[in-house]
Order: sequence, then structure tokens, then C-alpha cells
Amino acid sequence: LNYGKKHKETGTAFDMTAGIDPSRRPGNFVNRRPPGGVEELPGYNSATMTYVYKSAKPDRLKAHSGTGGMVSSRAKAKPAGPPPKPPKAGAFEVRDNPPNTEFRKCYERGDLPIAVDHRGTNCISWKVDIDKLDYHHYLPIFFDGLREEEEPYKFLALQGCYDMLEAGGSKILPVIPQLIIPIKTALNTRKRGIICAVLKVLQYLVRSGDMIGEALVPYYRQILPVLNLFKNDNKNIGDQIDYSQQKRMTIGDLVTETLDLFET
Repeated sequence: LNYGKKHKETGTAFDMTAGIDPSRRPGNFVNRRPPGGVEELPGYNSATMTYVYKSAKPDRLKAHSGTGGMVSSRAKAKPAGPPPKPPKAGAFEVRDNPPNTEFRKCYERGDLPIAVDHRGTNCISWKVDIDKLDYHHYLPIFFDGLREEEEPYKFLALQGCYDMLEAGGSKILPVIPQLIIPIKTALNTRKRGIICAVLKVLQYLVRSGDMIGEALVPYYRQILPVLNLFKNDNKNIGDQIDYSQQKRMTIGDLVTETLDLFET
């Protein structure tokens, strides 16, 4: 079974993930801007009617390769076209998502008390009672695995979050501050499948205990920016059938449901 289709660092589920370049961080732009750096924007050059970076060297003509020395010309000048449009900001572009989650590292080391239970429908076989787990340690690790795209890590992290939230009760509320960074990191990948999974877990998180929705209010600045980008991401297909609604994979609807649940 080869699970290395998405990330070349992974061989099989029984191999250890190879080392990742430390410069790759989740949420970074996949295609970095050239020589000027990530933060520098290109400037408009009226002579060439193009956007160029300041640090980029201009293309110069070599000796005896131009048309210099002509005292006159009857050639008609080309009409100046409209200036090119500025580059896109890339707010909706998919960001980098390296396979370096804390969940993957702990699972490959055997530190997590879970295994896949192969029955009619796959589920998690817990080696210890969920009630005896230290939620301050394990719940942030499972939330960090929500941005996984490969199996079995993706299934184990998602189902592990549901199982721990279902049995957590009063243990969940004190752990809320530790869950914000994994949630923000997963949303910043801008990948639709990951965003849908995080939104479903957020809805389950709010319903899993009292005062959890109120505890998330101070962290809206970290959660809401990405939701604001995708709140209108709905399909306008007329009277056709959108099967993603049945699977709850329409981001716009999930964002609306999540925001309504936050306010209740």
C-alpha cells in the first residue's frame, strides 16, 4: 500500500516519514515571489509597461544587436496599449501543507494509544479508556492532525477528535487556548477539504460542552479571517443537484452554520 501520492516524503504507513525542510511551514505561499523577497511587491515600469521587482536586474541590449544609429524612420509607432493589470494577491491560493504535524510524529513513534479497528466501517480502537486520557496533552495533538491529507493519519486524527470531544465533558473547556494554533494552522492552508473538516470539528466542539462557544470569543481574530474569505463560496447551479450538500462539503454553508452556532 503506497500512501506517498500526495507527499513524496512518505513511503508506506509502516515507514517513518523522512525529514522535512525546516523552511517549509504550513500556510506559506507555494510559489514564492522571485528575487525581491516574499514581502516586496513589484513596481510598475512605464517604459516597458510591465511590473518588475527592484532587485531584479533589467535586461540590457548587447553591443551591435540593437537598431541604434538610425537618424530617421518612416515606421509608424505602435499604439500604446493599456497597462497590464497588477498581480493577484493570492488570497484564495492553496498554501503549503508539509507532512510535519505533531500527530504524525507521535503516531509513528507509537506514543498515541490508538489503532485502526477494521470492521464493517473503520473506527478507532482505543488502547486505554478515553476518560483517563490527559486532554491537555492529547487533544491538541489530534487537532494538529486535522490538516493531514494522507491515510491513515487523516482518518485517525479526525475520528480521534470526535471520540475525545464526545467523551470529554468538562475536560474540554480548559484546553480551548491550546487548540487555537492548530485550528488556525489548518485553516491557513486554504485547502477546501481541510477547511470543511475543521469547520465540522468546530461545530462538534461547540456542542460538546457548556461555555465553549463563549471561550472561543477572544480568539475570533485567529479563526474568522479565513472564514470571511470563504463565506460566499457557494455553487450557483440553478435547479441542478449538488451532491456535496449531502456530504456537507460546501464551504459557504458550513461557514454560515458555524457562525450561527458561535452566536447561539
